[in-house]
Amino acid sequence: MQKKHLILAVLVTAVWGLNFPITKLGLAAIDPLLLTALRFTLAALPWVFFVKRPPIAIKWLAAYGLIFGVAMWALINLGIEWGVPPGTAALLIQFSAFFTLGWGVLLFRERLGFGQILGMGLALLGLISIIVASPGRGTTLGYGLLLISALSWSIGNVIIKQSKVREMFAFVVWASVFAPLPLLALTWLAHGSAPFTSLVTHFEWVALFSLLFQVYAATHFCYWGWNLLLREYPVSRVAPLSLLIPVFGIAGSMLMLGHKIGFNEGLAIVLILAALAVGFVKGPGLSPRFQLPGWPGRQKSARRFSSLDDR
Repeated sequence: MQKKHLILAVLVTAVWGLNFPITKLGLAAIDPLLLTALRFTLAALPWVFFVKRPPIAIKWLAAYGLIFGVAMWALINLGIEWGVPPGTAALLIQFSAFFTLGWGVLLFRERLGFGQILGMGLALLGLISIIVASPGRGTTLGYGLLLISALSWSIGNVIIKQSKVREMFAFVVWASVFAPLPLLALTWLAHGSAPFTSLVTHFEWVALFSLLFQVYAATHFCYWGWNLLLREYPVSRVAPLSLLIPVFGIAGSMLMLGHKIGFNEGLAIVLILAALAVGFVKGPGLSPRFQLPGWPGRQKSARRFSSLDDR
């Protein structure tokens, strides 16, 4: 991976990580489904009137928009609302890395290197240590929602690859069009008019800041950057970088929300950092087709991936 792309990846993961505690600030005043609907409304409007639709099939835009907005971020917000701490939510969403690696093997004929298999095992242990310490049924259900959202993110990664889109900002803007209406309908079905009335009568500037950060930093910038990386590199090479997100998410939760790290969460952080470090260690792999940034065989892997996309 080129240095400029690696810097972009770290910056994207930092903003995404901070987005979790900042989202928690917004959820204190806005219903989780409604907050998600507002996020994707502002992500689409007014930009959709000025940005040309990318030249890809509408099915890819609709599929990504629904997965992106409804199946991923709405569930993340609900999980946090149901008691999952933002830092822990940032950890749980990293199951997407494992799901994405699996899709790479199943759909793109990639093979896992030894370092990636070991890294996956360490990270999996870290994430499981969080789930085992669940304080109650409500939070456990929230964990389940986070895992479903992680699966949804991995499917979104595959859609990016299969759609062959090149115009990443336009893709995010136009895909966002498909999320608000289902989210608004779900908000009404779940709670009636109460969330809408509360939004008008209990407006808070902190909630506005949270919403704007989610739209312009965590959506426009981050998904532009992340999807650009997915465009340039195989999904299996980009996915492990998302393990940086919980580091920034937990640090942000500690600074903004006073979140305190218990033993299980501390163990999980150590294991996940170890997983990331192991994934970048050079060494013999099971196949040169599946290697992390900087490993030998990168160009060969990229060419094979490209040829599969062109079929």
